[in-house]
Amino acid sequence: MNWLKAGLVSALAFVFMASVAEAAKCGNTSAGFEKWEMAFATEAKANGIKPKAISSLMATSYSKGTIRADRGQYNFKLSLNAFMVKRGASGIIARSRSLKKSNAALFAMLEKRYGVPPGPLLAIWGMETSFGGFTGNQNTLSAVATLAYDCRRTEFFTEQLYAALKLVDRGVLSASSKGAMHGEVGQTHFLPKNILFYGADGNGGVNLNSKADALASTAKFLAGHGWVEDAGYQPGQTNFEAIQGWNAATVYQKAIAIMGKKIDGP
Repeated sequence: MNWLKAGLVSALAFVFMASVAEAAKCGNTSAGFEKWEMAFATEAKANGIKPKAISSLMATSYSKGTIRADRGQYNFKLSLNAFMVKRGASGIIARSRSLKKSNAALFAMLEKRYGVPPGPLLAIWGMETSFGGFTGNQNTLSAVATLAYDCRRTEFFTEQLYAALKLVDRGVLSASSKGAMHGEVGQTHFLPKNILFYGADGNGGVNLNSKADALASTAKFLAGHGWVEDAGYQPGQTNFEAIQGWNAATVYQKAIAIMGKKIDGP
């Protein structure tokens, strides 16, 4: 009889989880966000997310700004030359060469550890946050929760939301964490799931607002996406695929490759 009872309990638990998952339906306006939020919190709790993170989730709000940003990524539709002008590529290259010299020891350590030269790291750093000058002021959990609720990329951002909640449990993120409009954080704009996989701890905890941790995490990301030491990273070369893993936009990928080569060059 015990196995029958156990089987019944398991079946009921499965039905409960299925009903919760069904209740957490996506939406394209703010109207259903609070209902979704409550359903998702119940689901997350059942999946092992702890009270601190659940409380942080329940404090989130629907972000119209995030939705506007998600629907308005027109820069990625520009030609390569226009995109590079729009993003200030010449200024990024010039400042990167200076930062490469002033942070020579850091970049030497990163290249030795991960095989990634300074050029692509500096290009990403400059492109994402102007070398840490502006990391964003959007509430991270609200941004990720909004996109998990939104019907356009629900599955992708549901994974990001679970990662963000785990990071809250670990003390890496908090209810007040701020970053870019899609929930990216730190000086090179990492999404939560990438922090879980590639966050590099330089001194007692992952802190992507730290230059050293952000650059180390970026190098670790590229290495984790197949970067091969001393191989080329221009389109068609071995390491370009790792750059493609960083951002899906073709103009962004090519811009990083071009700027990186000029930064690494003589």
